[in-house]
Amino acid sequence: MQTLTTSAHLEPDTTARVSRFAPTVDDEGFVSLRIGGAQLDVAFIARPGTADTLRAIARAAEEAATVLDRLTDTASEGAA
Repeated sequence: MQTLTTSAHLEPDTTARVSRFAPTVDDEGFVSLRIGGAQLDVAFIARPGTADTLRAIARAAEEAATVLDRLTDTASEGAA
């Protein structure tokens, strides 16, 4: 990954979209994973050979979602 550090807060209405850019004579093609909302989109450009990296990101996102579920469950139990 090339260097850029930024942060953005995910909201319930955050969208995710995958776009395919077919190979051309001058380019091997790529996919774009775009995550965003009304004011900001972050696009991850993935070229052939980076599928395992995308899978690792997906696993990390699933793990983060599981942690959030547990936090929500714990907060609900404390409020009861």
